[in-house]
Amino acid sequence: MRKKIVVTGANGQLGNELRSIDRDGRYRDGYEFVFTDVAELDITDAAAVQAFVGHERPQWIVNAAAYTAVDRAESDAERAEQLNAAAVRNLVAAAGAVGAGFVQVSTDYVFDGRRPADEHALTEGEPTGPQSVYGRTKLAGEAAALAYERSFVVRTAWLYSTFGNNFVKTMLRLGGERPELGVVADQWGTPTYARDLAAALMEMIVFADGHPAAAGFGLYHYTNGGRTNWCEFAREIMRLGGRQCEVRAITTAEYPAAAARPAWSVLSTDRIRATFGVRVPDWRESLAECVRSLRAAEPEA
Repeated sequence: MRKKIVVTGANGQLGNELRSIDRDGRYRDGYEFVFTDVAELDITDAAAVQAFVGHERPQWIVNAAAYTAVDRAESDAERAEQLNAAAVRNLVAAAGAVGAGFVQVSTDYVFDGRRPADEHALTEGEPTGPQSVYGRTKLAGEAAALAYERSFVVRTAWLYSTFGNNFVKTMLRLGGERPELGVVADQWGTPTYARDLAAALMEMIVFADGHPAAAGFGLYHYTNGGRTNWCEFAREIMRLGGRQCEVRAITTAEYPAAAARPAWSVLSTDRIRATFGVRVPDWRESLAECVRSLRAAEPEA
């Protein structure tokens, strides 16, 4: 009998990549997916979540929904808390009621963003210290998920894909419209292709189902490999996308924003690779794959 996976936030970048996994059929023998977004399920409504999960009785819930408008969250803290924390509590309670495993996706913004003197990649055991409403509400969501013994919490960063709005698609658009752009060069991290993250989450689920006594529940980091800054990232996007746009390095101070951005959010993926054997492609490799797909979909000039 196939195991059922309920996915929330199915219309977002990660949710759409999970839809792609479902369409390509690679897990068809073992899993069936139930995709939901706000039209099908309001995850901030505890009673609705309990009823939906009680009816579907899934073996897994993957929460790909979140309030991700980082700057707007500074003036919309209540809504950010509802989606990033209270909704997680609702989903965890429902998962517990049916004995389902739970997967929560979190963020590098739970850290204080200060650049360590030795520039080491941040491990799961590093002290947290979010500097924004978004980061604080996502950290509260982590705590809610980790209070349930059958949860995976996976922090990621700089997410992009062929779906929705993201930095890669914005740079390709602007690179076709402008001769020059200024992009921040003093914030460091690692871009993450949502397709790779979706694949990693599925590998974790499959591992846990195959090793119930040693499922490895807990906190993990997943990004692509390597490190870069936003300016270098933008330059590589322009190169791969064939855009003749000069990308000029600027500082964070020259690009003010309502929410504080981390200066350093390079995450260590050692634990997730050691536990589940997941593949972590270099960020350039995955970016090239994404840009190829986007360019293939561009109308011919």
